[in-house]
Amino acid sequence: MYWNGIYYPNWRIYRDQPPSSLNFDVISHAFYAFAWVKTDGTVYLSDEWADTQIEVAGTDDVPATKGCLNSFALLKKKYTKLRIVLSVGGGGKGSEPFAEVARNPTARETFAQTSLALCQQFNLDGIDIDWEHPSDQAQGQHYIALLATLRHYLPGPRYTLTSALPAGEWALQHINLGHAAQYLDLINLMSYDYSGPWVQKTGHQAQLFTPQIPHSPEAAISSHSAVSYMVRQGVPPSKILLGIPAYGRSFTGTQGVGHSFEGQAGEEGTFEYRDLPRPGATEHVDEQVGAAYCVGGDGGFVTYDNPQTVHMKARYVQQNGLAGLFYWTGTGDVCQHTQKDRSLVYNGFMGLFPQ
Repeated sequence: MYWNGIYYPNWRIYRDQPPSSLNFDVISHAFYAFAWVKTDGTVYLSDEWADTQIEVAGTDDVPATKGCLNSFALLKKKYTKLRIVLSVGGGGKGSEPFAEVARNPTARETFAQTSLALCQQFNLDGIDIDWEHPSDQAQGQHYIALLATLRHYLPGPRYTLTSALPAGEWALQHINLGHAAQYLDLINLMSYDYSGPWVQKTGHQAQLFTPQIPHSPEAAISSHSAVSYMVRQGVPPSKILLGIPAYGRSFTGTQGVGHSFEGQAGEEGTFEYRDLPRPGATEHVDEQVGAAYCVGGDGGFVTYDNPQTVHMKARYVQQNGLAGLFYWTGTGDVCQHTQKDRSLVYNGFMGLFPQ
């Protein structure tokens, strides 16, 4: 059995992308992003208007309602195997309180109790910890203590407990991953952002395999290198969800991989997958490393995943006994109902479950 999960960011309701815009025939888990946490450990909704109050459109067989969380609760009545998991944290502000909360036993209890209360209130199936990320050994130990407390309050199999973790060993080295995996049902491996404006030379942002001769230490990171590290550290492969970015990273003024670049285009250097390849650009796939990119148009060199590389990653999941795939975000994909040939989520599902 494989899983095909998506992250649904609550702010996408403001871009006219209600939960019902996704194709839940091919989605097993929806990670609802994000709830936030106070320094006393209280988990709370980051946008109550989007989460519980805004008018959310329905479909022919799923009624309209107020708030995205309530919309997901209605979707679960139709898609009875769908699991909705509340993701706590996220980049930047969302992760800042974690270190203080995790080191304090009282705050950990509050975190677990308020997480359970939200699950019960909105008929949710579990919690995803997206702490980006423990920055030293002590924080790594506190992270595991937080997971242990959460597992006590959210026992399996009734509740799903997951955690999103980065792919770089520089971040993972502070966590006893084998110990963490004992409490977790799934680790959502953020196997992307290997390259971006912070590197010296252009690289692929989500390559499946490391090139034979990487041009830099960053270019040596790959989905395979991250999975291999986790498995060596004691994580069962069957608990690893391989992440796929539904966006591309842009490098302008460059001759391509391994070359310097002048800047980036798009929104903070990114384009949503639904907007790729760029107008006037040509799409390519490097089959050696498992990476797609386009060249030309207003984006310069844009590195991303496309249906071909997603099929490669689905095969990798099968060959290595992983749990499946997830996408950041489901809403960055093309319409999964009308553009199936091009959809990442749909092609991931078809790769995991060949017809």
